[in-house]
Amino acid sequence: MALDHAILVSLLEKPGSGYELARRFERSIGYFWTATHQQIYRVLKRMEADGWVDVRGVPQKTRPDKKEYSVAAAGREALSRWLHDPIEPESVRHDLAVKIRGAAFDDPAALVREVERHQRMHQDRLAHYLAGEARDFGPPAGATGAPGSPVPPDPGRELQHAVLRGGIAYERMMIGWLDDVLATLHRLAPGR
Repeated sequence: MALDHAILVSLLEKPGSGYELARRFERSIGYFWTATHQQIYRVLKRMEADGWVDVRGVPQKTRPDKKEYSVAAAGREALSRWLHDPIEPESVRHDLAVKIRGAAFDDPAALVREVERHQRMHQDRLAHYLAGEARDFGPPAGATGAPGSPVPPDPGRELQHAVLRGGIAYERMMIGWLDDVLATLHRLAPGR
C-alpha cells in the first residue's frame, strides 16, 4: 500500500488540512500505517499536482489561511483501481522474535526485561484500542428505535470498527504470545 491510498481513504472519510490528516494518522490510521507530517505534506503536494485531490483555501482569523483537501474524481478512480488489485499477504519482520531465538546462544534470562517491556507496550495499546472502541463504537445514540425499524448500516463506520477489532485481536494475540515467551524464559533461567 502506498501512503497515497491511506490519505485518500482518510480524506474520503472526512476532508481536512495536512495538519488534520497528520493528527488522524497519530490517532487511528497510524496504528496500521505510519507516516510523518513531512511525508503527508509531500504526498499531498504530489497528489494535488496529479489531480487526485482538490484544495480550497479556508480563511482563519488569527492564523494564516489553511488548505483543506478533498478527494477529486481522479483520486477516487485511483483508489478504486487499487482496491480491486490483489495484494500479497504481508511478511512479518519481528526483531523481538529474532532476539528470542538468539537468546538460546546467550543467557535467556537477560531477555526477560525486554519481553516485559514489549508486553506492557502491547497492553497499553490494547487498553487504548478498547477505550477507543467504547468511545467510538459503543451502542449508537438512539439505536434503541422501535421494534421492527432497524437502523440502516453505515459501511464506513462498520469497516472502521472491523479494522479496530483486528487491532484488538492482534494485541491480544501478542500479549498471549509474550506470556508464553516469559514463561519459557523463566523456565529456562536457572535459579529464577
